Parts: sequence; C-alpha cells; structure tokens
Amino acid sequence: MPVEPLSQKEVDDRLAELPGWSLDGDRLTRSYRLGSHFSATAMVVHIAQVQEELGHHSDLTLGYNTVSLSVHTHSAGGAVTEKDVELARRVEDLAPGHGAH
Repeated sequence: MPVEPLSQKEVDDRLAELPGWSLDGDRLTRSYRLGSHFSATAMVVHIAQVQEELGHHSDLTLGYNTVSLSVHTHSAGGAVTEKDVELARRVEDLAPGHGAH
C-alpha cells in the first residue's frame, strides 16, 4: 500500500505537536544538544534501533554533543508522510532519557 504525502495543513498540524521539529524544504528536521559525546552516541544507537523497528530511516548526524535528524519518505516522492511523523514522535519520546534538549 503506497504512503500518501501529507498536505501542508497536515504537516503544520503535526509539527504543532512536535516541539523543536520544523519543516526544512521537504523534510522534517530537529537537532538535539546532549551533555556529552557519549550521550549523543548512545542516542544515535537508540534512534537507529527505532528506525529499524519502523522500517523507516532518517538522515542522522552525530556531532560532538549533538544529534540531528532529517527525514522524508522516498517512496512518496520525497514528501512528508505519517511515517516521518511517527519517527519524529518516537525520537521525541526517547530523547529525554538521554538528557537531550
């Protein structure tokens, strides 16, 4: 079953529920700051586990004490879909456990 792109209003409504996330072009994006490089690395591993569970992967960047994500759905022509929103929600749920803000 194909994944349908969200309308701009739907994207805006979903972003209202995801503090810190924004639309950058055709991608949902978010950066987190953590207390150390080790904490940031642990968060990247945790995000990778969630991405595997969902079968949906973001561009994920590890900095010294930062983690950044950028996601859209290739099978929907690079648009934002519910798959992207679900990944963002799952990352938001796990971020506090890593001390991310």
